[in-house]
Amino acid sequence: MFQWKNEYSVNVEEINNQHKRLFEIGNEIAGKVKNYDSTEDNYDEIKKLLKELEDYTRYHFDYEEKLMAKYNYEELKKQKEQHKHFVDKISNLIGDDIYINQKQSLMKMLTFVLDWISTHILKCDMDYKDCLNSQGQY
Repeated sequence: MFQWKNEYSVNVEEINNQHKRLFEIGNEIAGKVKNYDSTEDNYDEIKKLLKELEDYTRYHFDYEEKLMAKYNYEELKKQKEQHKHFVDKISNLIGDDIYINQKQSLMKMLTFVLDWISTHILKCDMDYKDCLNSQGQY
C-alpha cells in the first residue's frame, strides 16, 4: 500500500530514511487491517504498533526540529505546530479503547499515516527542502 516515490524526497538522506521507515510502519498497519480477523484478539499487536508509531513520531519530529533549528529554518515554528498536531493525534489514538474497537483503532492508525504523508511530508516538509539543501545538508 505504501510505496516510496522520488516525489517524497526532501534530498536529505537521513530524513528520507526516516520517512521510509514511516512507510514500513504504514505497511505493517495496512497488513493488519487487510488480514484482520475479528475472532482473534489483536490487542497486544495493535498496542505494539501504536507504541512503535508513537515512539517513531516523537523521534522523527525531534530530529527534524533540531536540524531545522541548526540551519535557521524560518518556518520552524510552523513545523513545530504541525508536529504538535500529529503528536496530539497519536495521544488521542492511545486514549481510545483499543481492546473493544480493535479494527477501528487500526483504521485510525492507518488514516494517521496517510494524513502524515499527504499533508505533512508532501506539503510542509517540502518547504524546508531548499533551505537545508542550499546550506549543504543532503
